[in-house]
Amino acid sequence: MWLNPEEVLLKNALKLWVTERSNDFFLLQRRRGHGEPTGRITGLLVGALDTVLDSNARVTPFRILLQIPGSQMSWVIASGVALEEVNKHWDWLLHNLLQSLSVFENKEDAASFVKGKVKGLIAEEVRGRQAAQEDDPERFREALLKFELHFGLPPSERLVTFYSCCCWKGRVPRQGFLFLSINHLSFYSFLLGKEVKFVIPWAEITRLERVATSLMTEAIRVSTRQRQRDFSMFLNLDEVFGVIGQLADIALRRLLDSEGLELDRVLQQPARITKRILEEQALREYVLALFRLPRAEKLHEVAPCAVWTPHARCHTGGTLYATGSYLCFSSRDEGHCLLLLPLSEILSIEKAESTSLLPNPVIVSVRTKKAFQLIELPDRDQLVESLNARLRALQWKRSVFRGRTDGKRSMSAPTPYYTFYYDGGHSDEEEIEEQVLRNTVNSEALMTAFHLNRPGTDGDESVEQAKEQLWEEHFSEFGRGVHMFRTEKTQRLVAMGIPESLRGELWMTLSDASSELESHRGYYAALVQKAMGQSSLATEEIERDLHRSLPDHPAFQNPTGIAALRRVLTAYAHRNPKIGYCQSMNILASVLLLYAKEEEAFWLLVAVCERMLPDYFNRRVIGAQVDQSVFEELIAERLPELAERIPDLSALSSVSLSWFLTLFLSVLPFRSAVCVVDCFFFHGIKAIFQLGLAVLGANAARLSSSTDDGQALMILTGFLDQVGGEESSRASSPPPAAPESSSDADDLAAGRTNITDLVNESYEKFGDLTVRQIERLRCGHRIRVLQAHEDNAKENALRVVTSDVSFSPEMLADVYDLFKTEHFISLYWGDRSSAAAAEVASWHHSSAGRSFLERLYRLDRPQFKSLYGLLVPWPAGSNEHADTLANRTFTLLDLERDNLVAFREFAGWLDTLYCGELNEKIRLLYRLHIPPALTQSEDDPSLMKSPLLSTSRPLYVNLPSDARGEGKDYQEQLKQMLQDLAKEKERDAEKPLPLMNQREFIQFCKTLYGMFHADPEESDLFQAIATVTSLVLQIGEAGHRAAPGAGREGSEDDEWTVSYAQILASLLTEQVLVNFFEKPLDLPAKMAEAKEKQYHQRAGLLMLQQGAR
Repeated sequence: MWLNPEEVLLKNALKLWVTERSNDFFLLQRRRGHGEPTGRITGLLVGALDTVLDSNARVTPFRILLQIPGSQMSWVIASGVALEEVNKHWDWLLHNLLQSLSVFENKEDAASFVKGKVKGLIAEEVRGRQAAQEDDPERFREALLKFELHFGLPPSERLVTFYSCCCWKGRVPRQGFLFLSINHLSFYSFLLGKEVKFVIPWAEITRLERVATSLMTEAIRVSTRQRQRDFSMFLNLDEVFGVIGQLADIALRRLLDSEGLELDRVLQQPARITKRILEEQALREYVLALFRLPRAEKLHEVAPCAVWTPHARCHTGGTLYATGSYLCFSSRDEGHCLLLLPLSEILSIEKAESTSLLPNPVIVSVRTKKAFQLIELPDRDQLVESLNARLRALQWKRSVFRGRTDGKRSMSAPTPYYTFYYDGGHSDEEEIEEQVLRNTVNSEALMTAFHLNRPGTDGDESVEQAKEQLWEEHFSEFGRGVHMFRTEKTQRLVAMGIPESLRGELWMTLSDASSELESHRGYYAALVQKAMGQSSLATEEIERDLHRSLPDHPAFQNPTGIAALRRVLTAYAHRNPKIGYCQSMNILASVLLLYAKEEEAFWLLVAVCERMLPDYFNRRVIGAQVDQSVFEELIAERLPELAERIPDLSALSSVSLSWFLTLFLSVLPFRSAVCVVDCFFFHGIKAIFQLGLAVLGANAARLSSSTDDGQALMILTGFLDQVGGEESSRASSPPPAAPESSSDADDLAAGRTNITDLVNESYEKFGDLTVRQIERLRCGHRIRVLQAHEDNAKENALRVVTSDVSFSPEMLADVYDLFKTEHFISLYWGDRSSAAAAEVASWHHSSAGRSFLERLYRLDRPQFKSLYGLLVPWPAGSNEHADTLANRTFTLLDLERDNLVAFREFAGWLDTLYCGELNEKIRLLYRLHIPPALTQSEDDPSLMKSPLLSTSRPLYVNLPSDARGEGKDYQEQLKQMLQDLAKEKERDAEKPLPLMNQREFIQFCKTLYGMFHADPEESDLFQAIATVTSLVLQIGEAGHRAAPGAGREGSEDDEWTVSYAQILASLLTEQVLVNFFEKPLDLPAKMAEAKEKQYHQRAGLLMLQQGAR
């Protein structure tokens, strides 16, 4: 294969390589010891060396060198494992390049020509491999060449796909091509001699929507904070809109919330993203959402088929989805029939004899001695072989795990005993009993011991018995357990409310938490033992909320229920520290504990937090806000009359946030809310969307006539408070009374609302809402929510910095955008390791309680040096000295000595340069020439002789994880931060700067001379600085004679020092220097120039850096 030319010394190369073929410019060499008789000592030594080296360092046995006649230097340009492979490259060089090289008089020019040609061949191979993955390789290759030619982005900016379309500028369409790459949306058009091209980073897109106007039948509108652009005339607009939404969503999740949101591992490596991968990922996301599978599941096979459904006495057509641990079937009509088969429940997968009535049948046998028949499977043999391979691997893994577990159990202590505490009163021994209960796992659901006292118990029991009978009949017809057929009949039974005796079992079945429990036996008990007794911020929050969880239920007025809730929440926080504990988890966990055993409740909580409500319970509840935004769009679409009467739907969607976070548990009466949870476990988040729409639809008339948000909230709260079940309606129905007014009748009507009727109404009116639609809406609305958080983070950052700088709010915002863009550019194309380190640090520093609880962008040294070159107002003389000053400035601004500079320090530095007084600028220059900015080893800025900690108190110190819980709340932190800032300013004003020795003063003068280069008054400035230098030297000598040895301890020359005040006073004696430092500087013009240069200059620099590696 062709290689980027790498320089080698020919003299040394001949010791390990044997030349097989050669001419004036090229050598074909073989590694010594390869293909030689075994007796030669040199070959044995080289062979032993190659064997010892690891796989990454081993050398291919054949290579081709480019050499300059008469020189000892050469370059490796190709290598190969086999002689035939490298001979092809040799022949190509002979036939295409060798004769052309004879026309070069300068042999070095000939070598440069060859190296350029080889790099072109490599780029062509890369394009070919990328194009080969596309449906039309030749057309894609052509588009890739145009993309590289027109936009000049680095090679790592991978093109994903492209489309022909029109971009509208006002009423004028411009025909061109839309290029979609991993980090940018780009458009190019050339018509009638006019070229139009632009690049939009995905990270700047704030909104994607489909619009229609009188000029455009339908178009895709891409909005940023500055402007919006419309694209139309696509052959397949649905496909384009989906791909744009996916790429923007992936980029924003990767760049704006890299730790908060779940992102598939493949998508975390942008260089691997192709259009095919995007299509596969969209299908995978749909399957995970439809069947509520674990997020780690990979989709392996998708095949059309038909499954024998005994309840329908026929084969039902649909699609089979095979993942790493599941077989899933969905009918063609989503929700009509679903089947979930965990591989852990499957005994065998076998092919049966094919007939005309049963083509390509497959029999899947499960542990409950039942079998499922699948027919009409294309590529049946390959599918069955692949499924059986995964089944065998799973069975082997389970057998090994069970063997280890049994061994551990035989050596471990007895299982903790099980106990219940029935007495609701308090005793003197309560504290001792609570300590015992802390580590005791309950073996039964809390509802078996604690019941709500309610009237009409006999009626309730009869209703429960009727429901149980219906479910038993359902089990006999549709199956029981996780592999039960889930049909519209199941939906109707769930809508009636699952009987209490079956609720825990069916929740485990419908969520497939039972499979997780079965495959992780003993996990929860071990987790409890590890987690209990540990202290953290999560455990403190849990303790605060324990007694707020269903306080009216007797189970949580008792130490047994409180202890169980504590164990479940603490164990989960220990299992998933990224989530830890979020408010509303306590309410959800308490309801789960009522109907499921403690260990089952834990796995149900895992299923809800990690599979059924993804991204809901992270630090910013992104998932809930996304669904809240989706709900707002659904209101406008499904309830248009209400949307017309209430133009601003944000108030209604804000009310719904608690509906989504607590699954209506916090707003409905308990028994009605539990029925909603039943529907949630059956249909997922779709049930919550449908019920929310039904609630608003039932109150549409009253909401339309409401005068403010408070009245609308009261209407919804009153309605939800009166929603009850069948038994509660009967028990609370009042005796006949005198006729009431119409308004009272309306209230009474609202009071008679039955939860089953409300759920059924939600299915009838909004049941056509599909999981696929929800996933598409989520993709678009996640962009809006993430950008809204980004805007909040920017506002917080600017609010903290505004009081410290003299910039206008608009200019400070532009500086922030430039700072943030530099961070993103390194994430796009730079050193991934250093960029990732800065990314992780930005989250750790912002999430641990700094000045505000949002992310802080921070720049590493290369990123800062790039901005330094774009923004510094004065030249620094030589490039080498400019680089030195950039390094010193970074070191000075890196207050926490973590090799990162925050925006606050960066803005303060820029403000001093452009808006500072003369003495502030001189003070900054002075500090750049004394430690810690000036190091004893300028070549390695990290070798600092200064202390590791800043001399001023930092706003944040990395506390141990167990001490972070002692932090103050947000308001106290903000108040403390402002006090610290005031103290720091006073301290800085009073604290004198260290003295400067002679070596440092010489560096200071060198910097001043460089700053005056190319200035109109250059000669006067040079003369003035010479005068000042002479004066300061005389002051230093005088001070040395007056106080010998009075220098800074540890400096190179203790006998000669000057102070900042002496240097400032000397500079003030020369008016031309005063004028220079007080001359107004045009920051807006510099910022505009920096914006123009930032992308292309940074991209070009990164390309050079990558080429040098």
